[in-house]
Amino acid sequence: MSLETRSSPLPLLFRRRSSGEIKNLATVSSSLLPAFGTVIDERLHLKEYVIVPYDRRYRLWQALLVVLVVYSAWASPFELAFKAAAGGALMYVDLVVDVFFTIDIILTFFVAYLDTSSYLLVDDHKKIALRYITSLWFVMDVASTLPFQFIYRVFTGEMQNGQAFGFLNLLRLWRLRRVSELFKRLEKDTIFSYFWTRLSKLICVILFVVHSAGCFYYWLAAHHKVPENTWIGAQVHDFKHRSVWLGYTYSLYWSIVTLTTVGYGDLHAVNTGEKTFNMLYMLFNIGLTAYVIGNMTNLVVHSAVRTFAMRDAINEMLQYVSKNRLPESLREQMLAHMQLKFKTAELQQEEVLMDLPKAIRSSISQHLFRNTVGNAYLFKGATEDLIGQLVSEMKAEYFPPKVEIILKNEIPTDFYILVSGAVELLTYKNGIEQSLSKLGPGDLAGEIGVLFNIPQPFTVRTKRLSQVIRISHQNFKQIVQPYNEDGKIIISNFIQYLKNLKEDVREEIRFLTDYLSDLTMEQTVASNEEPQNRESLDSHEDGNVEGTPERPITKPIRVIIHGQHPKENNNSLGMLIQLPNSKEALFILAGKKLGKQGSTILMEDGSQVEDLDALRDNDHLFIF
Repeated sequence: MSLETRSSPLPLLFRRRSSGEIKNLATVSSSLLPAFGTVIDERLHLKEYVIVPYDRRYRLWQALLVVLVVYSAWASPFELAFKAAAGGALMYVDLVVDVFFTIDIILTFFVAYLDTSSYLLVDDHKKIALRYITSLWFVMDVASTLPFQFIYRVFTGEMQNGQAFGFLNLLRLWRLRRVSELFKRLEKDTIFSYFWTRLSKLICVILFVVHSAGCFYYWLAAHHKVPENTWIGAQVHDFKHRSVWLGYTYSLYWSIVTLTTVGYGDLHAVNTGEKTFNMLYMLFNIGLTAYVIGNMTNLVVHSAVRTFAMRDAINEMLQYVSKNRLPESLREQMLAHMQLKFKTAELQQEEVLMDLPKAIRSSISQHLFRNTVGNAYLFKGATEDLIGQLVSEMKAEYFPPKVEIILKNEIPTDFYILVSGAVELLTYKNGIEQSLSKLGPGDLAGEIGVLFNIPQPFTVRTKRLSQVIRISHQNFKQIVQPYNEDGKIIISNFIQYLKNLKEDVREEIRFLTDYLSDLTMEQTVASNEEPQNRESLDSHEDGNVEGTPERPITKPIRVIIHGQHPKENNNSLGMLIQLPNSKEALFILAGKKLGKQGSTILMEDGSQVEDLDALRDNDHLFIF
């Protein structure tokens, strides 16, 4: 766990703060609250002489104590087994180490703690002291810190190396909990590799077990009544008076050989006590070996689980291709797509994104793709609100080279915006593939089929690794429908894009030429009538033409035209057009759309239309 301030340096370990001073606590890592996995940013009023538990300097102090814990874990069993070492220089080193842990006990009375119910730091001195004193930690911390041997020497004036002091020194192993807490914190910290952190923990456990077992086994031999009737006495004559490091080497050798189940037989139990200890140690080794192997297997399998999944998926795909006798080209496309799916999984992070709230997912999409969508020709000039909603509904995908994104004549369900890479538009003439155009980042593909609601006119194939964002036809329609002005801008951009298409691309869309010509004619008629309307309006305002009614300016009216009498209508869908300003223009437009020239306009109830101004949106007109 770490706590850092973004705008100011971290506080001193002890700092006098006034009651009105505000202390920023920012960015608590997810290891602080693993159940929430969130980031906390809170402001607290801290009392005088209070240590923040996430202060960097306090963390460095804790790290120094961990180093001293490693020494205690080695020295406690070693001093129990070898009395000569316990009464020498190690005793003074132990005193220095105990002083550090005594200081830490005192500091603990000033360290604020996290309330598990409110997740706020408690800085009340009385509550901090009461919580620490009433816990088991305080009793064990004091017991593991008191230098019993030195205290006995101060009060009695004698130096005593009895077995009692050796076993009391084993209380220092209580400090190992600090190492366990350190590894828990490192395992949750994304800065450090989980694999190497876990592996380091396993190595530390093995080394401690080997060291402790060797020391205890040597202690059994050193305190036996008949030294020659021991495991080491049979190998080393008068081993008690030999070098300490010679006995320690023999002890570690026996412990490692036994732990690894090698068993050379040169060192073996001789008396009953040693046999009993060996049996317990080997039973413990069974559990330790299972623990180590299980953890190592989990680490190795976890690192290779994606590879296993990819191989299984590819094998299943190849079996499917073989069983259904699919062509080689299709097989290569399927294989490339499957491989790319696993290669880009880390980029897409679909599983991670799906677990996030919609607001966060939308923010990620806005950050990644907003500029791309805003610069696409179809949405130039549209409002930021519309673009933001479109981006939130878009999905990102990767496609490998030479893979079809859209097939010609397929139902238009989605259109795509190219983020990176390149694609080409293809068609087939006389069975020969022909390239019509190439698209790059920011271009759209499939929008013609979606907007016209016709089968896709082209095949779209990637030229190299490409990332696209797509939106479905239904979502696009629902989002754009409330934005009338933006809808007009989109249609205007789309029409302008169609006019600039290459001739060979236009030829693939059969109705496009007629559509553009009709559109041009409607615009010409509207432009011709506009000056007349303006002149009539000006004349009326100036009083030059008396009795001339003012023609109101209204928005365009859309009607549905049919080419038969209302009684002959068999639920025909008709054709939706924009109502011209005159009957003559309507007859001309109907002739182009319906394929026959008409002279009469009837409503759905059979009534004849004399004045176009009486019509309303979505009226059905029957022209024959």
